[in-house]
Formats: sequence, structure tokens, C-alpha cells
Amino acid sequence: VQLVESGGGLVQAGGSLRLSCAASGFTFDGYAIGWFRLAPGKEREGVSCIHTDGTTTYADSVKGRFTISSDNSKNTMYLQMNSLEPEDTAVYYCQAAPYYYCTGYGGYWGQGAQVTVSS
Repeated sequence: VQLVESGGGLVQAGGSLRLSCAASGFTFDGYAIGWFRLAPGKEREGVSCIHTDGTTTYADSVKGRFTISSDNSKNTMYLQMNSLEPEDTAVYYCQAAPYYYCTGYGGYWGQGAQVTVSS
């Protein structure tokens, strides 16, 4: 059972990246799935979540710029990040949590993907 992330990298401010998180050994049914990020010197931040009823939530800092989605046929979730800012620089982690919310604890976690936005 694991989540494997891909798609991080270095991009200039204003650019775009898409993160992917592929699950193996289980399906997303019954799980809230989402993304967190950890930047140096900052606390971990919940970025976005797809709840078990299909509704989505976003941190205020990314609303209108980031889009979370999933393809259950591929057991993969995505985070499309547009209009990137240097403040978005962080390691991004995906989570599948066996709850309604992306709780930030428990469940399964990806290995992390570095996103670096240059000014």
C-alpha cells in the first residue's frame, strides 16, 4: 500500500506545475484525499482536499490558482498549480485519510515532491 508522487520541479513565478499522486494497494473509495505542504520555517499547511462526498476545499492562499482533481479509474489524484508564486515553494505531500476530512494525520502519505518557484 503506497502513494507515489510525481511532477514537482523548478518553475518561474507565474508558471504552472501539476502534481500527481498514484495509489497502489487500495482505492480512494471512502477516503478523503488531498494535499499538504511544508515550507522551511513554516508550519505544515493544508492546501486542498476532496472530501468523501466529493466536495472540495482550498486554503485561502491558493484559491483561484490551484485545482484538485482525481481520476478514480487510475486511482490517481492531481494538483494543478497555476500562477505560482515564490511563497508556494515547499515540499508537497499527498494524503489519503479514512475520514471525511483530510486530517493531516493517519491514513497514507506520499513521499513528498519539491516545488520551487523562482522570482
